[in-house]
Amino acid sequence: MQVRELAVRDAYEFTPQKFPDHRGLFVAPFQEAVLTRTIGHPLRLGQTNHSVSRRGTIRGIHFADTPPGQAKYVYCPRGALLDVIVDLRRGSPTFGRWDAVHLDAVDFRAVYLAEGLGHGFVALEDDTAMAYLCSTGYNPSGEHGITPLDPALNLPWPADLPFTLSEKDTGAPTLAEAEAAGLLPRYEDCVAHYEALRASGSVPA
Repeated sequence: MQVRELAVRDAYEFTPQKFPDHRGLFVAPFQEAVLTRTIGHPLRLGQTNHSVSRRGTIRGIHFADTPPGQAKYVYCPRGALLDVIVDLRRGSPTFGRWDAVHLDAVDFRAVYLAEGLGHGFVALEDDTAMAYLCSTGYNPSGEHGITPLDPALNLPWPADLPFTLSEKDTGAPTLAEAEAAGLLPRYEDCVAHYEALRASGSVPA
């Protein structure tokens, strides 16, 4: 398993080894030991999600109140997508910065993003599936979003795609509006949460 740190602090790309043979293919997109060595603590599994999207569908940019937040480990078991991580943590050295990773069912790369980071993607093919391992369950009152079409962020959505967004994502605030409204997590709170996870080896009670 190869690991690459992304331009957004506390986000990583993982590339597993593939084992093809006459029967098909075997691959392990998530390997706990590698992730634990990389981030300093295990990923507590609170919920798994699975989405299927038509070409041009954008989901995100989503984030959760931190703490407890919601860390995510995501990969694409079918189709192809462009995954985007945005640093939404006020006070972070990489605040407002984004990075993007091509995820597909050929290389089976995965992305980990820590609590407090924003996440979104665009499906590059019809019937594209995304698998999510989440550190916490869905908490509607603590879930937020910023518009993926924020011109100040200028996210790398392919210009040749006919975009489809939910009403919630279309009506989400820009990064500047979310910051002014006090919706964004504070970097110092996120760092304290990460340190607590590392100290306990799991999610603190």
